[in-house]
Amino acid sequence: MELKNILAGLENLKVKGDINISIDSVTSDSRKIKENGMFVCIEGFEVDGHNYIEDAINKGASTIVFQEDKIDVVKKLNIPENVTIVSAPDTRLALAIIGCNFYKNPSRKFKLIGITGTKGKTTTTFMIKKILEKQGKKVGLIGTIAIYIGDKKIEDSDRTTPESIRLQEIFSKMVEEKVDVVVMEVSSQSLKLNRVAGCDFDIGVFTNFSQDHISAKEHVDMQDYFNSKLKLFDMCKIGYVNADDLYGVKVKKLAKCEIETYGIDNFANLLAKDITITNSYVDFKAKLGDRNERVKTCIPGRFSVYNSLAAICVTKKLGVGAEEIKEGLVEVRVPGRSELVDNKKDLTIMIDYAHSPESLENILSAVKEYTRGRVISVFGCGGDRDTSKRPLMGAISGRIADYTIITSDNPRTEKPEEITKEIEEGMKKTKGKYEVIVDRREAIKQAISKANKKDIVVLAGKGHETYQEINGHKNDFDERIIVREIIDEMLEEENIQNLNKKKK
Repeated sequence: MELKNILAGLENLKVKGDINISIDSVTSDSRKIKENGMFVCIEGFEVDGHNYIEDAINKGASTIVFQEDKIDVVKKLNIPENVTIVSAPDTRLALAIIGCNFYKNPSRKFKLIGITGTKGKTTTTFMIKKILEKQGKKVGLIGTIAIYIGDKKIEDSDRTTPESIRLQEIFSKMVEEKVDVVVMEVSSQSLKLNRVAGCDFDIGVFTNFSQDHISAKEHVDMQDYFNSKLKLFDMCKIGYVNADDLYGVKVKKLAKCEIETYGIDNFANLLAKDITITNSYVDFKAKLGDRNERVKTCIPGRFSVYNSLAAICVTKKLGVGAEEIKEGLVEVRVPGRSELVDNKKDLTIMIDYAHSPESLENILSAVKEYTRGRVISVFGCGGDRDTSKRPLMGAISGRIADYTIITSDNPRTEKPEEITKEIEEGMKKTKGKYEVIVDRREAIKQAISKANKKDIVVLAGKGHETYQEINGHKNDFDERIIVREIIDEMLEEENIQNLNKKKK
Protein backbone atom coordinates (compact mmCIF):
# COMPACT_ATOMS: atom_id res chain seq x y z
CA MET A 1 0.00 0.00 0.00
CA GLU A 2 1.23 3.50 -0.76
CA LEU A 3 2.46 5.53 2.18
CA LYS A 4 0.16 8.46 1.43
CA ASN A 5 -2.87 6.15 1.78
CA ILE A 6 -1.56 4.63 4.99
CA LEU A 7 -1.28 8.12 6.53
CA ALA A 8 -4.80 9.16 5.47
CA GLY A 9 -6.86 10.71 8.25
CA LEU A 10 -3.91 11.65 10.46
CA GLU A 11 -3.64 15.33 11.31
CA ASN A 12 -0.70 17.65 12.00
CA LEU A 13 1.91 15.37 10.47
CA LYS A 14 5.25 16.66 9.25
CA VAL A 15 6.74 14.59 6.45
CA LYS A 16 10.24 14.62 5.02
CA GLY A 17 10.68 12.35 2.02
CA ASP A 18 8.62 10.49 -0.58
CA ILE A 19 5.02 9.62 0.35
CA ASN A 20 4.36 7.70 -2.87
CA ILE A 21 6.53 4.75 -1.85
CA SER A 22 5.01 1.31 -1.24
CA ILE A 23 4.88 -0.04 2.31
CA ASP A 24 4.76 -3.81 2.79
CA SER A 25 4.49 -4.05 6.59
CA VAL A 26 3.95 -1.92 9.70
CA THR A 27 5.31 -2.55 13.21
CA SER A 28 6.26 -0.81 16.44
CA ASP A 29 8.78 -3.57 17.24
CA SER A 30 12.16 -2.94 15.58
CA ARG A 31 12.96 -6.66 15.77
CA LYS A 32 10.10 -7.38 13.34
CA ILE A 33 11.09 -4.86 10.68
CA LYS A 34 11.25 -6.14 7.09
CA GLU A 35 12.34 -4.60 3.80
CA ASN A 36 10.07 -1.70 2.77
CA GLY A 37 8.54 -1.70 6.22
CA MET A 38 7.28 1.15 8.39
CA PHE A 39 8.60 1.53 11.94
CA VAL A 40 6.40 3.49 14.34
CA CYS A 41 8.28 4.62 17.45
CA ILE A 42 6.35 4.17 20.69
CA GLU A 43 7.62 5.53 23.99
CA GLY A 44 6.63 2.79 26.44
CA PHE A 45 6.90 2.50 30.21
CA GLU A 46 10.15 0.55 29.98
CA VAL A 47 11.36 0.76 26.35
CA ASP A 48 11.48 3.78 24.03
CA GLY A 49 11.18 2.88 20.36
CA HIS A 50 13.04 6.04 19.38
CA ASN A 51 16.23 4.38 20.61
CA TYR A 52 15.88 1.73 17.89
CA ILE A 53 15.40 3.89 14.80
CA GLU A 54 18.84 3.10 13.37
CA ASP A 55 18.34 -0.63 14.01
CA ALA A 56 15.04 -0.48 12.12
CA ILE A 57 16.66 1.32 9.17
CA ASN A 58 19.48 -1.23 9.05
CA LYS A 59 16.86 -3.98 8.81
CA GLY A 60 15.15 -2.33 5.83
CA ALA A 61 12.67 0.21 7.20
CA SER A 62 11.82 2.72 4.49
CA THR A 63 9.60 4.91 6.71
CA ILE A 64 10.00 6.05 10.31
CA VAL A 65 7.14 7.60 12.28
CA PHE A 66 8.27 9.35 15.45
CA GLN A 67 6.81 11.47 18.25
CA GLU A 68 7.17 15.17 17.42
CA ASP A 69 8.58 15.99 20.84
CA LYS A 70 11.48 13.63 20.05
CA ILE A 71 12.68 15.74 17.13
CA ASP A 72 15.98 16.55 18.86
CA VAL A 73 16.72 12.84 19.21
CA VAL A 74 15.93 12.18 15.55
CA LYS A 75 18.06 15.12 14.31
CA LYS A 76 21.14 13.56 15.89
CA LEU A 77 20.71 10.35 13.90
CA ASN A 78 22.26 9.60 10.53
CA ILE A 79 19.08 8.87 8.58
CA PRO A 80 19.60 8.11 4.85
CA GLU A 81 17.96 10.41 2.29
CA ASN A 82 15.88 7.54 0.86
CA VAL A 83 14.13 6.95 4.20
CA THR A 84 10.92 8.93 4.71
CA ILE A 85 10.50 10.34 8.21
CA VAL A 86 7.14 11.41 9.65
CA SER A 87 6.58 13.26 12.91
CA ALA A 88 3.21 12.84 14.67
CA PRO A 89 1.80 14.53 17.78
CA ASP A 90 0.90 11.10 19.22
CA THR A 91 2.50 7.99 17.74
CA ARG A 92 0.17 5.63 19.64
CA LEU A 93 -2.80 7.26 17.94
CA ALA A 94 -0.91 7.31 14.65
CA LEU A 95 -0.14 3.59 14.91
CA ALA A 96 -3.83 2.79 15.47
CA ILE A 97 -5.04 4.81 12.46
CA ILE A 98 -2.17 3.53 10.31
CA GLY A 99 -3.19 -0.02 11.27
CA CYS A 100 -6.81 0.62 10.26
CA ASN A 101 -5.68 2.02 6.90
CA PHE A 102 -3.05 -0.65 6.21
CA TYR A 103 -5.53 -3.49 6.82
CA LYS A 104 -8.31 -1.65 4.93
CA ASN A 105 -10.53 -0.89 7.95
CA PRO A 106 -11.63 -4.46 8.70
CA SER A 107 -13.88 -3.48 11.63
CA ARG A 108 -16.29 -1.91 9.15
CA LYS A 109 -16.87 -5.32 7.57
CA PHE A 110 -18.52 -7.03 10.56
CA LYS A 111 -20.52 -6.07 13.64
CA LEU A 112 -18.14 -5.03 16.43
CA ILE A 113 -19.15 -5.22 20.11
CA GLY A 114 -16.92 -3.77 22.84
CA ILE A 115 -17.28 -4.72 26.52
CA THR A 116 -15.64 -2.54 29.17
CA GLY A 117 -15.89 -2.47 32.97
CA THR A 118 -13.88 -3.58 35.99
CA LYS A 119 -15.48 -7.03 36.23
CA GLY A 120 -17.57 -9.27 34.03
CA LYS A 121 -15.97 -8.46 30.67
CA THR A 122 -14.73 -11.96 29.97
CA THR A 123 -17.89 -13.79 31.02
CA THR A 124 -20.10 -11.36 29.10
CA THR A 125 -18.10 -11.81 25.88
CA PHE A 126 -18.36 -15.60 26.16
CA MET A 127 -22.11 -15.35 26.79
CA ILE A 128 -22.65 -13.13 23.75
CA LYS A 129 -20.53 -15.41 21.58
CA LYS A 130 -22.45 -18.51 22.62
CA ILE A 131 -25.86 -16.91 22.07
CA LEU A 132 -24.94 -15.58 18.62
CA GLU A 133 -23.61 -18.99 17.63
CA LYS A 134 -26.99 -20.46 18.54
CA GLN A 135 -28.42 -18.13 15.91
CA GLY A 136 -25.94 -19.53 13.39
CA LYS A 137 -23.52 -16.59 13.36
CA LYS A 138 -19.77 -16.99 12.99
CA VAL A 139 -18.25 -15.12 15.92
CA GLY A 140 -14.78 -13.85 16.71
CA LEU A 141 -13.77 -13.22 20.34
CA ILE A 142 -10.84 -11.16 21.63
CA GLY A 143 -10.16 -10.98 25.34
CA THR A 144 -8.23 -11.77 28.47
CA ILE A 145 -8.20 -15.54 28.01
CA ALA A 146 -7.59 -16.01 24.29
CA ILE A 147 -8.54 -15.03 20.75
CA TYR A 148 -11.08 -17.24 19.00
CA ILE A 149 -12.61 -17.53 15.55
CA GLY A 150 -15.64 -19.73 16.04
CA ASP A 151 -14.55 -22.81 18.00
CA LYS A 152 -10.91 -22.41 16.95
CA LYS A 153 -8.52 -20.79 19.42
CA ILE A 154 -6.09 -18.64 17.44
CA GLU A 155 -3.76 -17.81 20.32
CA ASP A 156 -3.63 -17.27 24.07
CA SER A 157 -3.75 -13.63 25.17
CA ASP A 158 -0.95 -11.81 26.96
CA ARG A 159 -3.13 -8.74 27.50
CA THR A 160 -6.87 -8.01 27.50
CA THR A 161 -6.80 -5.90 24.32
CA PRO A 162 -3.96 -6.36 21.79
CA GLU A 163 -1.70 -3.54 20.56
CA SER A 164 -3.44 -1.54 17.84
CA ILE A 165 -1.52 -2.84 14.81
CA ARG A 166 -1.90 -6.44 15.99
CA LEU A 167 -5.59 -5.85 16.65
CA GLN A 168 -6.17 -4.73 13.07
CA GLU A 169 -4.22 -7.73 11.79
CA ILE A 170 -6.50 -10.01 13.85
CA PHE A 171 -9.58 -8.20 12.53
CA SER A 172 -8.28 -8.66 8.98
CA LYS A 173 -7.91 -12.40 9.55
CA MET A 174 -11.45 -12.51 10.90
CA VAL A 175 -12.71 -10.82 7.73
CA GLU A 176 -10.89 -13.46 5.67
CA GLU A 177 -12.58 -16.16 7.78
CA LYS A 178 -15.96 -14.51 7.04
CA VAL A 179 -16.80 -13.69 10.65
CA ASP A 180 -20.22 -12.05 11.14
CA VAL A 181 -19.69 -10.53 14.60
CA VAL A 182 -16.64 -9.79 16.75
CA VAL A 183 -17.08 -9.37 20.50
CA MET A 184 -14.09 -8.06 22.42
CA GLU A 185 -13.03 -6.97 25.86
CA VAL A 186 -11.93 -3.34 25.79
CA SER A 187 -9.59 -2.56 28.67
CA SER A 188 -9.22 0.89 30.17
CA GLN A 189 -5.53 0.82 29.18
CA SER A 190 -6.39 0.12 25.55
CA LEU A 191 -8.74 3.11 25.51
CA LYS A 192 -6.27 5.38 27.30
CA LEU A 193 -3.39 4.36 25.01
CA ASN A 194 -5.45 4.54 21.80
CA ARG A 195 -5.15 0.84 20.94
CA VAL A 196 -8.75 0.79 19.69
CA ALA A 197 -8.72 4.21 18.00
CA GLY A 198 -10.28 3.99 14.54
CA CYS A 199 -12.30 0.85 15.37
CA ASP A 200 -15.89 0.99 14.16
CA PHE A 201 -17.84 -0.15 17.24
CA ASP A 202 -21.52 -0.90 16.73
CA ILE A 203 -22.33 -1.65 20.38
CA GLY A 204 -20.61 -0.85 23.68
CA VAL A 205 -21.31 -2.33 27.14
CA PHE A 206 -20.36 -0.93 30.57
CA THR A 207 -20.58 -3.75 33.12
CA ASN A 208 -19.55 -2.02 36.37
CA PHE A 209 -16.79 0.05 37.93
CA SER A 210 -14.71 -0.43 41.08
CA GLN A 211 -11.16 0.01 42.32
CA ASP A 212 -8.52 -1.69 40.17
CA HIS A 213 -5.58 -0.84 37.91
CA ILE A 214 -4.44 2.18 39.94
CA SER A 215 -0.66 2.35 39.67
CA ALA A 216 2.16 4.32 38.07
CA LYS A 217 2.01 2.09 34.98
CA GLU A 218 -1.77 2.07 34.63
CA HIS A 219 -4.08 4.84 35.94
CA VAL A 220 -3.02 7.59 38.32
CA ASP A 221 -6.42 7.65 40.04
CA MET A 222 -10.03 6.47 39.78
CA GLN A 223 -11.07 9.47 37.71
CA ASP A 224 -8.45 8.68 35.08
CA TYR A 225 -9.58 5.04 35.14
CA PHE A 226 -13.23 6.01 34.62
CA ASN A 227 -12.52 8.64 31.96
CA SER A 228 -10.60 6.03 29.99
CA LYS A 229 -13.55 3.63 30.00
CA LEU A 230 -15.93 6.41 29.07
CA LYS A 231 -14.10 6.83 25.74
CA LEU A 232 -15.74 3.67 24.39
CA PHE A 233 -19.10 5.44 24.42
CA ASP A 234 -17.76 8.19 22.19
CA MET A 235 -16.94 5.50 19.62
CA CYS A 236 -20.03 3.29 19.40
CA LYS A 237 -23.55 3.73 18.02
CA ILE A 238 -25.43 2.44 21.10
CA GLY A 239 -24.32 1.53 24.62
CA TYR A 240 -25.80 -0.66 27.33
CA VAL A 241 -24.93 0.16 30.95
CA ASN A 242 -25.60 -1.34 34.37
CA ALA A 243 -28.28 0.81 36.01
CA ASP A 244 -27.36 -0.50 39.48
CA ASP A 245 -23.79 0.78 39.22
CA LEU A 246 -23.17 4.39 40.27
CA TYR A 247 -20.67 4.92 37.48
CA GLY A 248 -23.02 3.29 34.99
CA VAL A 249 -25.44 6.12 35.74
CA LYS A 250 -22.62 8.60 35.08
CA VAL A 251 -21.90 6.94 31.74
CA LYS A 252 -25.52 7.43 30.74
CA LYS A 253 -25.23 11.16 31.47
CA LEU A 254 -21.84 11.69 29.82
CA ALA A 255 -21.89 9.34 26.82
CA LYS A 256 -22.16 10.76 23.31
CA CYS A 257 -24.03 7.71 21.98
CA GLU A 258 -27.54 6.43 22.70
CA ILE A 259 -27.66 4.57 26.04
CA GLU A 260 -30.03 1.88 27.33
CA THR A 261 -29.86 0.22 30.74
CA TYR A 262 -30.17 -3.15 32.44
CA GLY A 263 -30.35 -4.00 36.13
CA ILE A 264 -31.95 -5.68 39.11
CA ASP A 265 -32.65 -3.02 41.77
CA ASN A 266 -33.14 0.24 39.87
CA PHE A 267 -35.36 1.22 36.97
CA ALA A 268 -33.89 -0.08 33.70
CA ASN A 269 -34.88 -0.90 30.15
CA LEU A 270 -34.25 -4.57 30.91
CA LEU A 271 -34.90 -5.88 34.44
CA ALA A 272 -34.22 -9.24 36.09
CA LYS A 273 -36.90 -10.49 38.49
CA ASP A 274 -37.58 -13.57 40.66
CA ILE A 275 -33.91 -14.49 40.93
CA THR A 276 -32.86 -17.93 42.19
CA ILE A 277 -29.21 -18.69 43.04
CA THR A 278 -27.86 -22.19 43.77
CA ASN A 279 -24.40 -23.70 43.99
CA SER A 280 -24.45 -24.66 40.32
CA TYR A 281 -26.64 -22.13 38.50
CA VAL A 282 -28.66 -18.93 38.66
CA ASP A 283 -32.00 -18.28 37.00
CA PHE A 284 -34.33 -15.32 36.73
CA LYS A 285 -37.12 -13.78 34.69
CA ALA A 286 -36.44 -11.16 32.02
CA LYS A 287 -38.37 -9.76 29.08
CA LEU A 288 -37.33 -11.47 25.84
CA GLY A 289 -39.47 -10.26 23.01
CA ASP A 290 -43.08 -9.70 24.03
CA ARG A 291 -43.11 -11.63 27.30
CA ASN A 292 -41.12 -12.50 30.40
CA GLU A 293 -39.09 -15.68 30.06
CA ARG A 294 -37.26 -17.83 32.62
CA VAL A 295 -33.54 -17.59 31.92
CA LYS A 296 -30.89 -19.88 33.41
CA THR A 297 -27.07 -19.89 33.34
CA CYS A 298 -24.76 -22.41 34.98
CA ILE A 299 -22.46 -19.77 36.48
CA PRO A 300 -23.69 -19.15 40.04
CA GLY A 301 -23.79 -15.75 41.73
CA ARG A 302 -25.70 -12.48 41.51
CA PHE A 303 -23.00 -11.06 39.23
CA SER A 304 -23.97 -13.69 36.65
CA VAL A 305 -27.42 -12.10 36.45
CA TYR A 306 -25.83 -8.77 35.44
CA ASN A 307 -23.55 -10.42 32.88
CA SER A 308 -26.51 -12.33 31.45
CA LEU A 309 -28.60 -9.15 31.20
CA ALA A 310 -25.80 -7.40 29.31
CA ALA A 311 -25.55 -10.34 26.91
CA ILE A 312 -29.32 -10.34 26.42
CA CYS A 313 -29.34 -6.60 25.59
CA VAL A 314 -26.65 -7.00 22.94
CA THR A 315 -28.02 -10.11 21.30
CA LYS A 316 -31.61 -8.81 21.26
CA LYS A 317 -30.29 -5.73 19.47
CA LEU A 318 -28.70 -8.03 16.90
CA GLY A 319 -32.01 -9.80 16.33
CA VAL A 320 -31.55 -13.02 18.29
CA GLY A 321 -34.73 -14.76 19.42
CA ALA A 322 -35.72 -15.81 22.94
CA GLU A 323 -35.04 -19.53 22.49
CA GLU A 324 -31.51 -18.96 21.15
CA ILE A 325 -30.78 -16.58 24.04
CA LYS A 326 -31.96 -19.10 26.62
CA GLU A 327 -30.08 -21.99 25.02
CA GLY A 328 -26.88 -19.98 24.74
CA LEU A 329 -26.92 -18.84 28.36
CA VAL A 330 -27.59 -22.28 29.81
CA GLU A 331 -24.75 -23.84 27.80
CA VAL A 332 -22.01 -21.20 28.20
CA ARG A 333 -18.85 -22.10 30.13
CA VAL A 334 -15.98 -19.69 30.85
CA PRO A 335 -12.46 -20.88 31.75
CA GLY A 336 -11.33 -19.55 35.14
CA ARG A 337 -14.62 -17.88 36.03
CA SER A 338 -16.39 -19.74 38.85
CA GLU A 339 -14.78 -22.86 37.35
CA LEU A 340 -15.22 -26.05 39.38
CA VAL A 341 -12.31 -28.51 39.23
CA ASP A 342 -13.28 -32.18 39.01
CA ASN A 343 -11.15 -34.21 41.41
CA LYS A 344 -10.81 -37.70 42.89
CA LYS A 345 -11.70 -36.55 46.41
CA ASP A 346 -15.02 -35.07 45.22
CA LEU A 347 -14.18 -31.81 46.98
CA THR A 348 -15.72 -28.54 45.79
CA ILE A 349 -12.75 -26.55 44.51
CA MET A 350 -13.46 -23.39 42.53
CA ILE A 351 -10.99 -21.40 40.45
CA ASP A 352 -11.90 -17.77 39.87
CA TYR A 353 -10.07 -14.79 38.37
CA ALA A 354 -11.21 -12.44 41.18
CA HIS A 355 -8.25 -10.11 41.74
CA SER A 356 -9.84 -6.86 42.91
CA PRO A 357 -11.59 -6.05 46.21
CA GLU A 358 -15.07 -6.03 44.72
CA SER A 359 -14.62 -9.17 42.62
CA LEU A 360 -13.21 -11.07 45.62
CA GLU A 361 -16.13 -9.90 47.75
CA ASN A 362 -18.58 -10.94 45.03
CA ILE A 363 -17.25 -14.47 44.60
CA LEU A 364 -16.86 -15.14 48.34
CA SER A 365 -20.32 -13.73 49.11
CA ALA A 366 -21.83 -15.77 46.28
CA VAL A 367 -20.41 -19.09 47.47
CA LYS A 368 -21.15 -18.24 51.12
CA GLU A 369 -24.85 -18.13 50.29
CA TYR A 370 -25.09 -21.73 49.14
CA THR A 371 -22.17 -23.60 50.77
CA ARG A 372 -23.28 -26.03 53.51
CA GLY A 373 -19.85 -26.09 55.15
CA ARG A 374 -16.96 -23.64 55.34
CA VAL A 375 -15.63 -21.22 52.73
CA ILE A 376 -11.83 -21.62 52.51
CA SER A 377 -10.28 -18.70 50.63
CA VAL A 378 -6.83 -18.83 49.00
CA PHE A 379 -5.61 -15.65 47.37
CA GLY A 380 -2.79 -13.15 46.93
CA CYS A 381 -2.27 -9.87 45.08
CA GLY A 382 -0.21 -9.14 41.97
CA GLY A 383 3.07 -7.30 42.22
CA ASP A 384 3.78 -3.99 40.44
CA ARG A 385 0.08 -3.15 40.61
CA ASP A 386 -2.25 -1.12 42.83
CA THR A 387 -0.96 -1.58 46.39
CA SER A 388 -3.92 0.09 48.10
CA LYS A 389 -6.22 -2.85 47.34
CA ARG A 390 -4.09 -5.36 49.27
CA PRO A 391 -5.32 -4.63 52.83
CA LEU A 392 -8.84 -4.16 51.46
CA MET A 393 -8.81 -7.67 50.03
CA GLY A 394 -7.39 -9.04 53.28
CA ALA A 395 -10.25 -7.47 55.21
CA ILE A 396 -12.83 -8.79 52.74
CA SER A 397 -11.61 -12.38 52.96
CA GLY A 398 -11.29 -12.12 56.74
CA ARG A 399 -14.86 -10.90 57.02
CA ILE A 400 -16.54 -13.36 54.63
CA ALA A 401 -14.47 -16.56 54.47
CA ASP A 402 -14.40 -19.04 57.33
CA TYR A 403 -10.69 -19.58 56.80
CA THR A 404 -8.16 -17.73 54.63
CA ILE A 405 -4.74 -18.69 53.36
CA ILE A 406 -2.86 -15.61 52.19
CA THR A 407 -0.37 -16.51 49.49
CA SER A 408 1.46 -15.27 46.41
CA ASP A 409 -0.20 -14.37 43.09
CA ASN A 410 2.02 -12.99 40.31
CA PRO A 411 4.65 -11.15 42.38
CA ARG A 412 6.43 -9.91 39.24
CA THR A 413 9.36 -7.78 40.46
CA GLU A 414 8.15 -7.40 44.06
CA LYS A 415 9.02 -9.62 47.01
CA PRO A 416 5.98 -11.86 47.63
CA GLU A 417 6.58 -11.72 51.40
CA GLU A 418 6.10 -7.94 51.33
CA ILE A 419 2.85 -8.28 49.39
CA THR A 420 1.44 -10.84 51.82
CA LYS A 421 2.32 -8.56 54.74
CA GLU A 422 0.24 -5.76 53.20
CA ILE A 423 -2.71 -8.14 52.72
CA GLU A 424 -2.29 -9.30 56.32
CA GLU A 425 -2.72 -5.71 57.57
CA GLY A 426 -6.33 -5.80 56.42
CA MET A 427 -6.89 -9.33 57.65
CA LYS A 428 -5.80 -8.38 61.19
CA LYS A 429 -8.63 -5.84 61.37
CA THR A 430 -11.15 -8.70 61.21
CA LYS A 431 -11.82 -11.70 63.40
CA GLY A 432 -11.17 -14.02 60.47
CA LYS A 433 -9.02 -17.12 60.94
CA TYR A 434 -6.04 -17.25 58.61
CA GLU A 435 -2.48 -18.26 57.93
CA VAL A 436 0.19 -17.08 55.51
CA ILE A 437 1.85 -19.55 53.12
CA VAL A 438 3.82 -17.63 50.51
CA ASP A 439 4.38 -20.63 48.22
CA ARG A 440 1.11 -20.81 46.26
CA ARG A 441 1.31 -24.55 45.59
CA GLU A 442 1.80 -25.24 49.28
CA ALA A 443 -1.08 -22.87 50.10
CA ILE A 444 -3.38 -24.81 47.77
CA LYS A 445 -2.24 -28.09 49.31
CA GLN A 446 -2.98 -26.80 52.81
CA ALA A 447 -6.46 -25.63 51.76
CA ILE A 448 -7.29 -29.00 50.22
CA SER A 449 -6.03 -30.84 53.30
CA LYS A 450 -8.35 -28.75 55.50
CA ALA A 451 -11.45 -29.21 53.33
CA ASN A 452 -14.23 -31.77 53.60
CA LYS A 453 -17.04 -32.48 51.15
CA LYS A 454 -19.34 -29.85 52.65
CA ASP A 455 -16.73 -27.07 52.27
CA ILE A 456 -15.75 -25.04 49.25
CA VAL A 457 -12.18 -24.02 48.45
CA VAL A 458 -11.96 -20.81 46.40
CA LEU A 459 -8.64 -20.30 44.60
CA ALA A 460 -8.93 -16.64 43.67
CA GLY A 461 -6.85 -14.36 41.50
CA LYS A 462 -5.36 -16.41 38.68
CA GLY A 463 -8.39 -17.93 36.98
CA HIS A 464 -7.56 -18.98 33.43
CA GLU A 465 -3.85 -18.16 33.76
CA THR A 466 -1.49 -21.11 33.36
CA TYR A 467 1.62 -19.40 34.72
CA GLN A 468 3.02 -17.50 37.70
CA GLU A 469 5.09 -14.44 36.82
CA ILE A 470 8.19 -13.99 38.97
CA ASN A 471 10.95 -11.49 38.12
CA GLY A 472 9.98 -11.26 34.46
CA HIS A 473 9.72 -15.02 33.94
CA LYS A 474 6.42 -16.86 33.48
CA ASN A 475 6.67 -20.21 35.26
CA ASP A 476 4.19 -22.99 34.45
CA PHE A 477 1.37 -22.83 37.00
CA ASP A 478 -2.01 -24.21 35.95
CA GLU A 479 -4.15 -24.51 39.07
CA ARG A 480 -6.34 -27.21 37.53
CA ILE A 481 -3.29 -29.43 37.01
CA ILE A 482 -1.84 -28.51 40.40
CA VAL A 483 -5.06 -29.37 42.25
CA ARG A 484 -5.20 -32.81 40.61
CA GLU A 485 -1.50 -33.44 41.24
CA ILE A 486 -1.86 -32.53 44.92
CA ILE A 487 -4.87 -34.80 45.34
CA ASP A 488 -3.10 -37.67 43.57
CA GLU A 489 -0.15 -37.22 45.95
CA MET A 490 -2.50 -37.17 48.95
CA LEU A 491 -4.29 -40.33 47.82
CA GLU A 492 -0.97 -42.07 47.25
CA GLU A 493 0.20 -41.10 50.75
CA GLU A 494 -3.08 -42.38 52.22
CA ASN A 495 -2.63 -45.70 50.38
CA ILE A 496 0.90 -46.07 51.73
CA GLN A 497 -0.28 -45.30 55.26
CA ASN A 498 -3.09 -47.85 54.96
CA LEU A 499 -0.67 -50.49 53.71
CA ASN A 500 1.69 -49.78 56.60
CA LYS A 501 -1.19 -50.07 59.08
CA LYS A 502 -2.14 -53.48 57.62
CA LYS A 503 1.48 -54.69 57.91
CA LYS A 504 1.50 -53.74 61.59
